[in-house]
Amino acid sequence: PGQIIILMSARFWYCCSSSRVVVVAEKSGDRLYAGHSSSRKHHHFVARRRRRRRRLWWCVRIIFDGSSSFEEEEGEMTTFSCTTAKPNLLLSFKTSSLAHGSAAGNALRKNSNNYNYNYNNTNQRTQTKRTNGKTRRRHSAPRRDVTRACGIIGVMTHGNRVSTELYEGLLMLQHRGQDSAGMVTYDGSRFKEKKDNGLVKDVFDKRTMKYLDGNIGLGHVRYPTQGGLSATEAQPFFVNSPLGIYLIHNGNLTNTDELRLRHLNARHMRTNSDSEVLLNVFAEDLQREINLHPLRDPNVQIFDAVTQTMQKLRGSYSVISLVNDVGVFAFRDPNGIRPLVLGQRVNADGKDEWCVASEDAAFGPLGFKFVRDVNPGEAIIITNDGKMVSRQCVSASACPCIFEYIYLARPDSTMNGISVYEFQLDLGRRLAHHITERGWDIDVVVPVPDGSRPSAIEIASALNLPYREGLVKNRYVGRTFIMPDQRTRELSVRRKLNAMRSVFNGQKVLLVDDSIVRGTTMNQIVNMVRDAGASKVYLASSAPPVRHPNVYGVDMPSREEFVAHQRTEDEVCEVLAADGLIYQTVDDLLQAGKTMNPNIGRFDASCFDGDYVTGDIDEEYLEDLLADRGLGKVGAVKSR
Repeated sequence: PGQIIILMSARFWYCCSSSRVVVVAEKSGDRLYAGHSSSRKHHHFVARRRRRRRRLWWCVRIIFDGSSSFEEEEGEMTTFSCTTAKPNLLLSFKTSSLAHGSAAGNALRKNSNNYNYNYNNTNQRTQTKRTNGKTRRRHSAPRRDVTRACGIIGVMTHGNRVSTELYEGLLMLQHRGQDSAGMVTYDGSRFKEKKDNGLVKDVFDKRTMKYLDGNIGLGHVRYPTQGGLSATEAQPFFVNSPLGIYLIHNGNLTNTDELRLRHLNARHMRTNSDSEVLLNVFAEDLQREINLHPLRDPNVQIFDAVTQTMQKLRGSYSVISLVNDVGVFAFRDPNGIRPLVLGQRVNADGKDEWCVASEDAAFGPLGFKFVRDVNPGEAIIITNDGKMVSRQCVSASACPCIFEYIYLARPDSTMNGISVYEFQLDLGRRLAHHITERGWDIDVVVPVPDGSRPSAIEIASALNLPYREGLVKNRYVGRTFIMPDQRTRELSVRRKLNAMRSVFNGQKVLLVDDSIVRGTTMNQIVNMVRDAGASKVYLASSAPPVRHPNVYGVDMPSREEFVAHQRTEDEVCEVLAADGLIYQTVDDLLQAGKTMNPNIGRFDASCFDGDYVTGDIDEEYLEDLLADRGLGKVGAVKSR
C-alpha cells in the first residue's frame, strides 16, 4: 500500500502505482500504460517515451494522496515508499537515473547525467542542462505527433446506400489527402468500417461498397506530415465506450502531451495520432456526463461533454463523429482554423437529408445545397431521423487559415463566406500592380498548373500580355507538396510536368505559381523551361514567402525546409536559377480576404508572418517540433 514499484530493464522502465492493488504496466508502441483502483476512487497514470538527443525517456504522471518520502533499496527491483501531500506528482525515469520534482521539496534525486526533467503540480515541464558547472533552465513545449491536412465528410440519408454518396464525396475531397482513405457506415444496429492506404478508388472496390450498407456514415482522406504510413493511422478511429463513437478529424492539436497525461484516464491508444487522443478525451467527458446526469437527453449530454472537451483542446480541429443511437455529430475549434461546411437536400419523400464536409465542392455531385459554415466553437447534431440541432459551446472568433485559399482548397469551394476562385483572382490583380513596378520585359504569362491559373489569368489581363498553357500536367501523378518524403517529391516533378517548346522557345516568360514552399518543384521547372528554349524566366508567387512552420495541420513543420528561410528575395531568386522573382505581400494577402468577408477580423497567416492565432506556440514548441521530426528531412533547395 502506498508504494511505487519500478522494474528496471536494459531499455525500458515498467512502473506501477498502488494504494491497494498493483496492476502491471502494459507497453504498446511508444506508450506505456498502467493503472490501479481503490475502494474510494479510481487512480491512473500514463507513461510515454520521448526522444531527446537520441536518449529514451519515460515521462510518467502518478496521482495519489499523502506526504512525500522516498526510501531506496538496492537490486533489480527498487521500491520507494511514497505518500505525498500534493495530489499530482510527476516523475521522469532514465535507464541510469531518477529525477523527482514536488512542491513538498522532500524528494530523492539520483542523477549522474547532464539532463533532468522535473515536473511541478501545474504540469509545467522544465529542462535543466549543466554546462561547465553552470545550470540553465528552459520550459519545453509539448510535442506534436502525427498531423494531417485531411478531407472529411459525413452524410445522413433515409436510404440504405450511404456508402455510394460517401465515395463520391471523398473523390471530390481527394486533393486534400492521397495517402489513405477510410469509411464507416451505420444501419441502425451495427457499424461497418473499411480503411486502408491508397486512393479512394483503390481502397473501396465493388465488394467493399456492397458490404458498407447503411443510411448514415463518415468518410476520410488523409496524408501524413510525419509519423507512420501504416493503415492503423488511417481514420476513422473508434471507441466503444461510452455508446460507441467513430471520429474523423482535420487539423492538429498542439497540446497532445498534456491531454495524454491529464485527461485519458489510462485509456489505451493504438497510434501516435492526435486524432485518437481527441476522440478519447471526448469519450471521457461524455462518460462523465452520462454518469452525472443519466436521465438527461442524449443530445444535451453530448453538447455538455463537447463543451468540456473544447475547453481542454488547443490547436486546430474540425471534427465529424458518428455516435451510436444519436447520429452525426460535428464541431469546430473556436478559431475556425480548418473549414467545415453544412449542406442540406430534400429527398423524394420530402424528408431532410444532411451532409457535413471540409469543402462544399463535395456537395455538388450529391445534390446537397450549401446551408452555412459550421461556426467556430459550435457543435451540431444531425439525428438519425434527420433533425439538425446546434449549440454554440464556447466563445469564439473566426480566424481561418489563409493557406486554405491559396493551396489546399478547390477553386470551386466557398469557405467562411469567401469564394476560393474569387480570392485567387484578387491575388492576381494585386500582384500585377507590383509586377508593373519592376519594369520586366515579358512576352508571355504561363501558370504552373493547377492552382495558379486564376492568378495568372488576372496578371496577364492586367499587364495586357498573352496567357498561355505552356506546362502540361500528368494527371496520374500526385501533388508533390503532400508527398511524404523529399526524395519522392524530387523524382515526381519531371513526371508531373512537361514544358512545351512551341510556347517557350525564344520567349521571355513570367511563370506564376500559387506558392513557393520548399522550392524543389520550382527549381526544376525553371530548368525545364530554359531547356525548352526560354530566353528569360521570371517568377511570380501569389503567396508571400513561407518562412515559419505551420503547426495547424499542413506539411511544413520545419523552417529549414523553406527555400525562403534566412534568404532575401534576391537570394531565393538566385537559388531557383530565375532571372527575377516577386512575392505577394502579406498585407495584400490579408486585405484580399478581409475585403471579401469584412466579418473576419483576423486570418491565421502564421506560415508567412509567424503570428499563431492560438497563442500557445513559442520558440520552445517549434524547437521540440523540429527535434521530433529529425534533421534529415530537409526539403528546400539546399544552400549554396
